[in-house]
Amino acid sequence: MTTARSILLLHCHDLGRFLGAYEVPTVVSPHLDALAAESALFEAAFATAPHCSPARASLFTGTYPQTNGVLGLTHDPFGWDLDDPATHLAGRLRAVGYATELVGVHHESRVLADEVVAERLGFDRVRSGGDRDTVVERTIEALDRAAASDTPFYLQVGFHEPHRTPSKNDRPGVMGFLGDTVTADDSHGLTVPPYLQDDEGAREEIAELQGAVRHMDEGVGSILAHLDALGLSDDTVVVFTTDHGLALPRAKCTLYDPGLEVALMMRVPGRPDWRGRRVDAMVSHVDVLPTLFELVGLPQAPDGQGVSLVPVVEQGRPARAHTFGQLTHHIYYDPKRSARSDSYKLVANFSNAPQAMDPTQSWVRRSLPAVLRGPTIGSSPALELYDLVRDPHECDNRAEDPALADVRAGLAEALLRWMRETDDPVLNPDPLLPRHSAALAALTDAAQAAPPRERGSA
Repeated sequence: MTTARSILLLHCHDLGRFLGAYEVPTVVSPHLDALAAESALFEAAFATAPHCSPARASLFTGTYPQTNGVLGLTHDPFGWDLDDPATHLAGRLRAVGYATELVGVHHESRVLADEVVAERLGFDRVRSGGDRDTVVERTIEALDRAAASDTPFYLQVGFHEPHRTPSKNDRPGVMGFLGDTVTADDSHGLTVPPYLQDDEGAREEIAELQGAVRHMDEGVGSILAHLDALGLSDDTVVVFTTDHGLALPRAKCTLYDPGLEVALMMRVPGRPDWRGRRVDAMVSHVDVLPTLFELVGLPQAPDGQGVSLVPVVEQGRPARAHTFGQLTHHIYYDPKRSARSDSYKLVANFSNAPQAMDPTQSWVRRSLPAVLRGPTIGSSPALELYDLVRDPHECDNRAEDPALADVRAGLAEALLRWMRETDDPVLNPDPLLPRHSAALAALTDAAQAAPPRERGSA
């Protein structure tokens, strides 16, 4: 079995799984669909956080936000940062002889000048920012340099699209998905996610979103075509993913599945088991780094918190019993944590924030959550428990249902254990936030009800 040496990691903003390859029929994404057909596509991949910086910090370090220190946004005025920038994937690979370069989005560590980011994270070169065409142009230049060298490369390419972007066509107070270069797309119809009210405002937003995804997909296609033209594809592992879920109500900035679900596909030359596979095992972004290390034949990083997915794909082993999510601080402090099994999810809310802290609190919305039934969305309960089989859109909170007491206990025990292992700061009650203490007590009481067989299971 041959081992590809180089890595091209493509990522974008706010996509979730909104692609044709993930069975969204109205999204035009032919280039990513073609990549998926040549890859292992993970159908149940989740971010560790439902917003940009913490999610990306986990992706590029293989550790949870509580461990790596990025519990909020890394740009001003927030300024969160990696506790140890040397843990970044680029620095780890550069230390073993890789040429490393970043093009486009950088949002996983403190936002500083490009040359400072390069030095701190271990990149030979950083050129951050830029729209799709700028990112494609710079990536093609980077690939040309890589082709002229025998050194294995790690090239990290981030698209801003389909993030919301101001446009001169936006109505006052609204920020849509168009910017100055995207055209709305309803050529194949519209897919309004079931967690939104299907009305005129939602349809207008979805048309813009579909156009932004199509726009980004064309950029991916240009990069992959150039990789092929240079003869680099047979020696390059290609990864495509996104940071977290769609920038829509009850998705981004929530711990419901639409906030944490991510597209994840890996094309691995020389390993037939990775070609054209759909993997239904639950996986986390923290698993990407150890997987890449194994795929290119490097020793595993000693301090990671993920697991390699190579045995999952090649031997059919289960990946993990739970995935975990966290939100601490987006534009305000709203700590919450979640544990998800294949069938159930438990969410613990440590503040009395609105029931769904979502991106509509950052701009005027045109779409509304389907769960709205009155003049207010109310305050978050301390615990939420959802049966994901019967209630996949997480509308019916069954945290107090006696029939699910054992399920609640098992998930609470798993969630608390994970929080302790990551030295989670929200384990320390805040005397100024009575809800914090009440939620922590409720979670602890629920975990103590777990039967012995649940204790200690991963």
